[in-house]
Amino acid sequence: MYAYPVAKPDDAEILTLNGHEVRVSNPTKLYFSQAAQVSKLDLVRYYLAVAPGALQGIRDRPIVLKRFVNGAHAEPFYQKRAPDNRPEWLRTVTLSFPSGRTAEEVVVDDEAGLAWSVNLGCMELHPHPVRTTDLDHPDELRVDLDPGPGVGWNDVRAVAMEVKALLEELGLVPFVKTSGSRGIHINVRIAQKWTFTEVRRAALALSRAVERRMPALASSKWWKEERHGVFLDYNQNAKDRTTASAYSVRPLPDARVSAPLRWDEVITCEPGDFTVFTMPSRFEKIGDPHAEMDQHVCSLDSLLELAARDETEGLGDAPWPPHFAKQAGEPKRVQPSKAKSDKSFDDQMKEGFGTHRFRGQSVRANAKGAKATMNAEGAKDAAEGDGDAAETQNAAKPKRGRTSKFPLLIVAQSPEKEAAMAGLERWKAKYPEAAQHLAIDDVLVDRQRGSAYIWYRIRVNLRNVPENQRPVQETPDPDDDPTRKWRDGSSDEDRQ
Repeated sequence: MYAYPVAKPDDAEILTLNGHEVRVSNPTKLYFSQAAQVSKLDLVRYYLAVAPGALQGIRDRPIVLKRFVNGAHAEPFYQKRAPDNRPEWLRTVTLSFPSGRTAEEVVVDDEAGLAWSVNLGCMELHPHPVRTTDLDHPDELRVDLDPGPGVGWNDVRAVAMEVKALLEELGLVPFVKTSGSRGIHINVRIAQKWTFTEVRRAALALSRAVERRMPALASSKWWKEERHGVFLDYNQNAKDRTTASAYSVRPLPDARVSAPLRWDEVITCEPGDFTVFTMPSRFEKIGDPHAEMDQHVCSLDSLLELAARDETEGLGDAPWPPHFAKQAGEPKRVQPSKAKSDKSFDDQMKEGFGTHRFRGQSVRANAKGAKATMNAEGAKDAAEGDGDAAETQNAAKPKRGRTSKFPLLIVAQSPEKEAAMAGLERWKAKYPEAAQHLAIDDVLVDRQRGSAYIWYRIRVNLRNVPENQRPVQETPDPDDDPTRKWRDGSSDEDRQ
């Protein structure tokens, strides 16, 4: 299918693929240098070894270029627009964003395009769930199972098996793969007759139904402070959202990949079983478990009926990603920790307490002193990160009539994860009494994403800290917030 690379004086490698020459620059550059040693040319060879499977998930689809130009250990950046210096044989298509703006995005159809994209540093493949022939109607329902802090692999696959059972009860045919990190992705091929809004509505109904079946393990809640267990990210089906496709290499030290599975493998496999070293031989031996997906085109009617029942019972829409305009029927796009109470502060004080629920348990929260425990106000919604609505917060005075059932503090924000985590440790050392009450999922590490940057915000949830030991919001340490550049109202159509 392809010719072996030929060395050139500038150390580049030239591959002949599908009748095209593809130049691999800096072929010996290490993209993994910790637990695994993997060069750029190694990555190209990996993708060529699994090309039929990798192309199955991206062919005839616009893709976002997620570029790890400095290797897996460094932060990547997202490039939606096709580079100007792309090969003339590479296809593109014009895709519109939720903002109404457009961009010409790359379409990878063969091994030559695959190698070309890897040469740009695209270890992960991020296709949109549409075909170039119809960019307004997805052909794939995507179920993203995202485990919270401290949630084990056994819980993730238990939720996956419940998703499978429900989808099959509704007449759909699910295909499963590891995310390549800690989660699981389940995809369903669907007819191209429903809009992005309708597909997302179906995904939300599915998420809520699984949560009802497994309330201790599954969550459909968008706000991270309300979640527990495994989050079913329905918003991955909103327009302009992408996830790593099958066979994508993920930036973990062992160079693991997103592995398509047979359903009988889910109960026995481990995410670390599938790496750039093990996947080629597995692919040669068993082929692509998702090879027949296109033969099982399904209907969303049953899921949309489920959504209609939810709405009849008063369960309406859920929050959208922050870069979307406010949608009709969408609830207030504000964190529960900052939401205004329906009752006045005086009424709450007369009652003496409020009853809230967390993880199915009734919790009595003393309302006395609530006036002094308000959190910081959000200055502006920032970029969406790993399924969580991201917002930048500044310190604010307590406001009358506001209560916080999830009292949150921002302790650090930085483009460097290590710097943010160091800030968390300084906060814990400064407030040891409060820190000892924190559960593992009381520390919220938010990975924020913009068009050309990624940054980290660390928050702590003080719900388990006695009120008389709760620190107040201070200036985060560090306080390096790249969103300040556009908080004055400037636009960024590529923000994800």
